[in-house]
Amino acid sequence: MRTDVLGVAFDNVTIDEAVDRALALLEEEGPHLVVTPNPEIVQRAEKDPEFAGILAQADLVLPDGVGVIYAAKILGRPLRARVPGIDFASALMVRAAGLGKRLYLLGAAPGVAEQAAVNLRAACPGLVVCGAHDGYFKEDGPVIENIRAAQADIVFVCLGAPKQEKWIAANGEAAGARLYVGLGGSLDVFAGRVERAPEGFQRLGLEWLYRLMKEPSRAGRMAKLPLFLVSAAGARLRGK
Repeated sequence: MRTDVLGVAFDNVTIDEAVDRALALLEEEGPHLVVTPNPEIVQRAEKDPEFAGILAQADLVLPDGVGVIYAAKILGRPLRARVPGIDFASALMVRAAGLGKRLYLLGAAPGVAEQAAVNLRAACPGLVVCGAHDGYFKEDGPVIENIRAAQADIVFVCLGAPKQEKWIAANGEAAGARLYVGLGGSLDVFAGRVERAPEGFQRLGLEWLYRLMKEPSRAGRMAKLPLFLVSAAGARLRGK
């Protein structure tokens, strides 16, 4: 049973349960989609019916942003845990490495996915990163063929939302992998190009504040979070 938060239905799972479900999906014929919506993505889906439909049909919908957790509480249907996409991906890679699953990295600027592959192999012994491609491609065909030729089981698609989810919906079956995970800017973190918030900020759900401190230009985007919570409060008052 999923929990609706302002039009997006989330799986009410812990990170361990999410990884268990992802591994189970890998044993079934694909393609399967994992999405990691934050408040900004929920708001975008409200204005984009195609995107909203893709999120609704995803096999796993994980609450990435702390704003989603707060909104769920305001609505009176709390989620059990926040499941950041990058933490889910990290835990999935550890388990997948022990099972011999093959991972493909797609997205970010030229050279970033390749560097991420190097770092991930070093950090996760036994992990098979079978290919990588940047996100600056103009034609889908060569990328699809590259993923298929690499015999990937899992593809981390880091093109930004909603582009990455729409790409998976359109091309996932042709590319042949069983599990696709939309992960936004995670490859920049895995490649060491972007520093993640310290653990203290992560535990308190304040990664957004750390990003704002590092990148003040994000203030406009961050200002949407209070509006998201106000929308949740309004929905609660209306009985939705």
